[in-house]
Amino acid sequence: MKPKVMILLGSASDFAIAEKAIDILETLNIPYDVKVASAHRTHEKVKKIVMKATDEGIEAFIGIAGLSAHLPGMIAANTHKPVVGVPVSVKLGGLDALYASAQMPFGAPVATVGIDRGENAAILAAQIIGIHDEDVRKRVSSMRDSFFEKIAVDERNVLETIKGDYFSPQLDIPDEELRNEGLYNESSSDEIEELDIAIIAGSYSDIKVAKKVTNFLDKMDVNYDFSVISPVRYPVRFEEYIKKVKNAKVFIAITGLSAHVTGAIVAYTEKPVIGVPCSIRMDGNDALLSMVNMPPGVPVGTLGIDNGGNAAILAGEMLGIMNKDIERDIRKFKGNIEGG
Repeated sequence: MKPKVMILLGSASDFAIAEKAIDILETLNIPYDVKVASAHRTHEKVKKIVMKATDEGIEAFIGIAGLSAHLPGMIAANTHKPVVGVPVSVKLGGLDALYASAQMPFGAPVATVGIDRGENAAILAAQIIGIHDEDVRKRVSSMRDSFFEKIAVDERNVLETIKGDYFSPQLDIPDEELRNEGLYNESSSDEIEELDIAIIAGSYSDIKVAKKVTNFLDKMDVNYDFSVISPVRYPVRFEEYIKKVKNAKVFIAITGLSAHVTGAIVAYTEKPVIGVPCSIRMDGNDALLSMVNMPPGVPVGTLGIDNGGNAAILAGEMLGIMNKDIERDIRKFKGNIEGG
């Protein structure tokens, strides 16, 4: 049984976070391997593990590290496969590790998930594999169903504890009408059948960053659809657009402020969602933090602030797992960076 996911820990103390990822991969029947190697203390070990794993067919890497968390970035520097980073809360509430993982330079993207969110890293890795493995995609979908059931049970338990005299429950909506996939599975008259990437910007102020994405995708001859639409200002139009592009293999969301675009997309799809926070206010910190720290079950692979180029490269790495032409372009591009 060949592993499809390689989990690297910066330290044995990170294993509690890795266990969250392991539990998800076991549930989804995805083979994996685990290694402990430090980007700073065992530099050569990390490099050799990553290069050998890449050659032997690993499809996604998960790097878990705290403090100055350079491990995910070092993985990304030595592979053309997608890398998911998990920042660990050791000091500063994990913000040091979060910034170290997400704020990678152009050419070495790390799809960063929330602090200590090992389970979301594994789900994102599964979504990446699910781009070309329908069985894995179906298992991810089934797992999302179980999250809905858990919320329904939690709601019933909460309501049973309410003893207020003025508590007046009236709404009685059948569960099947409340499931997100109901909307996502609806047909649209202008639905795009063959689509690699759907790019959604939340505002026209995000277009400059979006251009960085589309310029690189054009060079790789990757087909995509692009729209500017806010799920907050235009919720009906947003849902209609999601129906149109539901066949996309990867979603890229570009947004500033409170990153509602990524949250809205990830609610409706089992496909991987890449997020690019934009620096409209607070130097983009508001967008970064609201984008990356998603609850369990709904990961967004968040990249550095305004780094649309890395979003395109990461999407190419995901698609390149089974598309040799895209893989060749990604390898050539990363080789040119090294050569330069």
